[in-house]
Formats: sequence, C-alpha cells, structure tokens
Amino acid sequence: MTYPSLSADVHVTGRRVVATIIDAVLLGCLGGIVARVAGVETTASGFSSTRLSSGGSLAWFVLVVLYYVLLEGLFGRTVGKLVTGIRVVDEVTGAAPGIGKAIIRTLLRIIDGLFAYLVGYIVVLSSRRRRRLGDMAARTLVVRA
Repeated sequence: MTYPSLSADVHVTGRRVVATIIDAVLLGCLGGIVARVAGVETTASGFSSTRLSSGGSLAWFVLVVLYYVLLEGLFGRTVGKLVTGIRVVDEVTGAAPGIGKAIIRTLLRIIDGLFAYLVGYIVVLSSRRRRRLGDMAARTLVVRA
C-alpha cells in the first residue's frame, strides 16, 4: 500500500514522543521477560539485581533491533506508532520503508537517543520536515496514519 508523501502531515512531534514512551515501556517489559528467561545476575547476598547476564543483554539488544527493523521496515509502525496514529514511510513512495531503511533508522537511534532522545527531539524540531537524523539518513518521514 502506498501513500502520497508530498502532502503528508509530518507535524506529529507530540505523537512521536508518546510513541517513543510507549515503545520504551513495552521493550522494558520484554526486557524483564528476557531477564527471567535468560537469567539475571545475583548479588553476593543472593538477591537478584536488575542487570541482565551477558547472554540476556545480547538477547535483549537483538530483540530491540528486530522490534524496530521488522515492524517499521515491513509495516511502517511499531506498537507505539500504531497507538498514536502515525507511521514511517519512504519519502518518495509513501510506502513502508523496507528493511534496509529501517536498519539505517534503527542504527541512528544510538545518536538520536542520546540524553533520553533529547538529540532526536531537537533535530526533529529544527528540521523542516520534522525528521530526526535516522529519518534523514534513511530518507523516511513519520506522518499521520
């Protein structure tokens, strides 16, 4: 399914913030499940800490990357974006961006996510088409669904 991107409503910054929070809560819950399955490290007193074991950390990292790459790449939406009524689209075709562009967006979350996504937020507010660095590099837009 394709959507025209020339007239797309990119003024969805508030929705993006809420979607990011929803996704963070969901991924935090999934991290808790991974911790239970992969095992958490215990302290000297025998109590569980909130740190994942190295295997659990790797599993959680892979889960987070797959969450964003697959959902945004194939469907243009994470759970947070679905709830807030926005989607990621290719800036030219208006369709879901595909796996390659989703990988670029996801990798650049490392920079956009600095200081609790303050970097991404400032870049979005400063850019004409309301794009974070990941969107600019991948040539995507976040628009109303």
